[in-house]
Amino acid sequence: MEQGNKASVSARGRNVVVVGTQWGDEGKGKLVDWLTESAQGVVRFQGGHNAGHTLVINGVKTALHLIPSGIMRPGVKCYIGNGVVLSASKLFEEIEGLERAGVEVRSRLRVSEGCPLILPFHAALDVAREAAREQGGAEKIGTTGRGIGPAYEDKIARRALRVQDLRFPERFAAKLRELLALHNHVLTTYLGSASFTFGDALKPYIVGGEVQFEPVYAEAMRLAELLKPMMADVSRELNEAHAAGQNLLFEGAQGTLLDVDHGTYPYVTSSNCVAGNAAAGSGVGPGMLHYVLGITKAYCTRVGGGPFPTELEWEKPGTPGYHMSTVGAEKGVTTGRSRRCGWFDAALLKRSAQVNGLSGLCITKLDVLDGLTELKLCVGYELDGERIDLLPMGADEIARCVPIYEVLPGWTDSTVGVTDRALLPLAARQYLDRIEAVTGVPIHVISTSPDRDHTILLRHPFAA
Repeated sequence: MEQGNKASVSARGRNVVVVGTQWGDEGKGKLVDWLTESAQGVVRFQGGHNAGHTLVINGVKTALHLIPSGIMRPGVKCYIGNGVVLSASKLFEEIEGLERAGVEVRSRLRVSEGCPLILPFHAALDVAREAAREQGGAEKIGTTGRGIGPAYEDKIARRALRVQDLRFPERFAAKLRELLALHNHVLTTYLGSASFTFGDALKPYIVGGEVQFEPVYAEAMRLAELLKPMMADVSRELNEAHAAGQNLLFEGAQGTLLDVDHGTYPYVTSSNCVAGNAAAGSGVGPGMLHYVLGITKAYCTRVGGGPFPTELEWEKPGTPGYHMSTVGAEKGVTTGRSRRCGWFDAALLKRSAQVNGLSGLCITKLDVLDGLTELKLCVGYELDGERIDLLPMGADEIARCVPIYEVLPGWTDSTVGVTDRALLPLAARQYLDRIEAVTGVPIHVISTSPDRDHTILLRHPFAA
């Protein structure tokens, strides 16, 4: 980090929201972990275990899916807010993995009693729907198959089983029977689940395409005993922490273009990924959110289906897209799927800045562009014969956009591990300057490798 910035960091009561500005996978985990040095609490406020963050600390990789990245900092409290859909089984898999690595988790993790639960029938519905779409010749949405969407559907339909229901076995059982009757009808009658093959994780729960009550209930009650010490009124605890002058960091999952309202609908996730949902998804007032940091790669990537205006031919050796894919190790943390790669899209970033109210940008993976002699920057699109400079709404319109590029010089010198902006190659600094100028958002942080300490700080988000 550049020296001279840390002294200006506010000692009390400042809250920062970190969000992805593209299609996720922008490197939020590293930045949340890095910023946690200035926070006493880290909050996850949406999504489920379809998210994935990889942290590299002293050369050691750690993958997280549900637990906030701040867990890697001793003494920091971590909160899972009501906006998260929770798979208790996956949560404890993650906890046990961290504990094997010597990380103390259970005394520092608080889980909102308002979190809707992801149960085996949600994952079965997810898998069966994608299989039915494929069999019917329709394009798959590209979900992770982990039950996220069906769990959010139950929440919106006001029938979800929530964490607080685990405290009351009889109430839980009654609600579970009702939900199973509904979802098994959809699975068998509408989706034809008896003909589908489900993965090993679901096989213990399914007979003849139907999810069985007894194994689901028994496992839920087992996990309930483990979860009870961590159950909390997260909204109350966050407001009390704020009143006590603590700094809080709100960690978004996925990215803005996967937001169910503002993304490339219908190729989106099932939650709101934008900064405003940090309030609703954790139970704090929007006036408690003081700064919004948008994380963006120095290029673009996307996993799964949906339009991608600046996509390159990323599977062909010798092309810029292949360079991004291989040098950037572009595979999804959660699914292992290869990420599609393309040039930086400033018109897309302007949309993200608009819906998030970005205070500043963090550019990640700048080092991946090392060795490319020429770079292209999308500054707008041609759509129906007209030039536009802002990403339109919805997949159908975006799919018809033809990118308009500016060509900039690349660089051959390495940027890996650089911690002072002045030491970056001139062409790299010019590239960053142009991103700032086109998007209208200042760059406050630059990441030059996955390592926590390989970070250039221009303005600290926690500075008052």
